[in-house]
Amino acid sequence: MEHCKTLLLAGLSELQLELADHQIEQLLAFIALIEKWNKAYNLTAIRDKHAMVSLHLLDSLAIVPHLSGQRHIDIGTGAGLPGIPLAICYPDYEFTLLDSNAKKTRFVQQAVLELKLRNVEVCHYRVENYRAEPGFDTVITRAFAELSAIVEMTAHLLNSNGVLLAMKGQLPDEPLSQGICTHVPITVPGIDAARCLVKVAGLSRPATPN
Repeated sequence: MEHCKTLLLAGLSELQLELADHQIEQLLAFIALIEKWNKAYNLTAIRDKHAMVSLHLLDSLAIVPHLSGQRHIDIGTGAGLPGIPLAICYPDYEFTLLDSNAKKTRFVQQAVLELKLRNVEVCHYRVENYRAEPGFDTVITRAFAELSAIVEMTAHLLNSNGVLLAMKGQLPDEPLSQGICTHVPITVPGIDAARCLVKVAGLSRPATPN
């Protein structure tokens, strides 16, 4: 894992992130867990652990400057991305990692245990069926659908000042009927492809049924 560590340290430097040694080791251990479980659980199409450093770890951590508040939820977390790297980076923040795939949430729960992450809760739910009180400061997702659909499915999870952060490839050109939308280009060390973070604020939370 030495080459992975070299790539990770260089990427963190480029992102201007300073992490403790034990956090570096947790991130590398997470990559090792994904590689170990990937064949049986089909967690990611990325098989090479060196590629995982950029495509999984650094891609997740590139949104750190846009994270605010205490309570965060990662929708469609899959193998725990970006939730686990963010939880390692911010041990004092609370993270809920939600996915409808039971096999993947089993892996994420095992990773949380092995990495000794006390600030992470793993939930096996469909997003439209999940409820939380109070709402979250941030809803994070590696965009799994059209932005308007993501807003419709997740707005009920935000608190009154909450923000949706949708990680996308290229800049979306679709209009939104609600909220204040900001497009932020993201540079991920080691990745030449386009990356964009879509921030949506001012969403009205649907009323909770009686």
